[in-house]
Amino acid sequence: MPLISLRNISLAFGGPPLLNGIDLTIEPGDRLCLLGRNGCGKSSLLKLIAGEQRPDGGDLIQPQGVRIAYVPQEAPPELAGPVFDVVCGGVQEAAALLAEYHHVSHRLAETHSASDYQRLEELQKGLEESNGWSLHQDVERLIQRLDLDPEADFVTLSGGTQRRVLLARALASQPELLLLDEPTNHLDISTIVWLEELLVKEIPSCLFVTHDRAFARRVSTRIAELDRGRLFCWPIDFDTFVQRREELLVIEESRAALFDKKLAEEEAWLRQGVKARRTRNEGRVRALKALREERRQRREKLGNVKLEVAEARRSGQIVAEAEHLSFAYGDNVIVRDLSVSIQRGDRIGIIGPNGAGKTTLLRLLLGELQPQSGTIALGTRREILYVDQLRAQLDLEKTVIDNVGEGSDYVTWNGKPRHVIGYLQDFLFSPDRARSPVRILSGGERNRLLLAKLFTKPANILVLDEPTNDLDSETLDLLEELLLDFSGTLLLVSHDREFLNNVVTSTLVFEGEGRVNEYVGGYDDWVRQAATRTPAPEPAKESAPKPRPKVEKARKLTFKEGKELETLPAQIAALEAEEAELHAKLADPDFYKGAGNAVTTVNERLAALAIELETVYTRWEELETIKAESE
Repeated sequence: MPLISLRNISLAFGGPPLLNGIDLTIEPGDRLCLLGRNGCGKSSLLKLIAGEQRPDGGDLIQPQGVRIAYVPQEAPPELAGPVFDVVCGGVQEAAALLAEYHHVSHRLAETHSASDYQRLEELQKGLEESNGWSLHQDVERLIQRLDLDPEADFVTLSGGTQRRVLLARALASQPELLLLDEPTNHLDISTIVWLEELLVKEIPSCLFVTHDRAFARRVSTRIAELDRGRLFCWPIDFDTFVQRREELLVIEESRAALFDKKLAEEEAWLRQGVKARRTRNEGRVRALKALREERRQRREKLGNVKLEVAEARRSGQIVAEAEHLSFAYGDNVIVRDLSVSIQRGDRIGIIGPNGAGKTTLLRLLLGELQPQSGTIALGTRREILYVDQLRAQLDLEKTVIDNVGEGSDYVTWNGKPRHVIGYLQDFLFSPDRARSPVRILSGGERNRLLLAKLFTKPANILVLDEPTNDLDSETLDLLEELLLDFSGTLLLVSHDREFLNNVVTSTLVFEGEGRVNEYVGGYDDWVRQAATRTPAPEPAKESAPKPRPKVEKARKLTFKEGKELETLPAQIAALEAEEAELHAKLADPDFYKGAGNAVTTVNERLAALAIELETVYTRWEELETIKAESE
């Protein structure tokens, strides 16, 4: 039985309909990825399924008792109180008991009050009767895994931390269908990987909106795309969807061109004047009117953002050079003994868990903070453009135009004046939208606006702190192209693994206790290199210096390892062949006619194959390294 079914659902807010007679069925076991351009209605569809939005028309069918949990992009304004209480709110049947038990037990540790002891016994009995102990452990486990302070006041938390609390709250309810709106925003990479594993192995079904291509590839079993009010479902994996969508767009553009050509020919025929009116066929005139109406109703595909940085004159060859750099906030060591040289044209990614100090490292490398030990030498002719993840450079109460034009009707771009309305249209803001206050914009629109505001300023150093949040896949692709074409220097903080893989040439990785190590390449390159890298020894204490270990000669492969190395290429080839066969099966439309649960089985096998291939590749590189060092 489906978890939920939508039939002929329509929804509009004064303009063209966001949802125009869409149908959708979510079955148990589905992990459905919902894609679409910014502002196309994805969040509205999630709210509708969650019961927070009513459709203008159509039917929403939901069997009684199905548990649905929803994690929105923004925290509901009515949520307040300690984090523990907010997370417990997801477990409605025992929320009050769990929250009170947590607070009374903490209070007892200080007061030892007889009345508190009595109340604690009453709460224990109530929890036993409602299976509350298991729920209590689940709540504590989620709070710990998402690195939350259970006593913190929810309303004082940052937006990113509030989103982690909302995720814990939703997971605590053990939903049969989990709705996630941009779940990876503000999560660090380790938490994203944990969430991927949780969704694949423990959550029965989910519907999620994401811009994170690696996340979509790992989690989804089906793809749905919302495009100009219509919903298209694809029972295929993410990579196959991307390929087929490109093919369909080419076909659609070709058909539209042929239609427009025919319409133009018919209009020319009608304008031939008296001669045409004498000989014309009334049926042909009626057909022309139908063509006009069809063209009027055709909704054009939303255009692409025109991204281009106004580049400044070249900086010096050396942008920044750090030697034995260290910095700490009290006992919290952010950077310890870092030496790194940043050259003009480098594209450097910065990876680390939330709170590790990535933004602090940026400020050190830019000269905004002084190191507590070591030196930082800054290059010459540096013109910096900084895109911060909190979008603090935007005034929410001002209009889009005022944020970019700063009181003028014109902006200067590459030394030439441009009218601010025309400039904003390059970033997909219509004249009406450009006159709106920033506070009503979606997250993706605010991100586009910040890029529009900053890209008017010439720069030879781009500093981007989580620039991919809320951007749709088309804009992400264009931003990648811009960064690859940019001739200056790039410093990029991001949790988007594919974005890092496609853009950066090296990465600085926070690896604990202030250690920041540099690796060649992007995220996947770091994972491969780190797997074979021997951990650095702990720094020696001054009171008890440790002697340096003797340098051992490189060992040779054992006989068993040599035989293993010989078999690995064939093993890799067999795994890759099986992977290609399964992808081909998923790409065949006939496979879905009687597939049943076979689609889920194939996708699960593909996920397992990815892990097996990564393990075998790592082992092959490890043995090849030992062999090369011994020769």
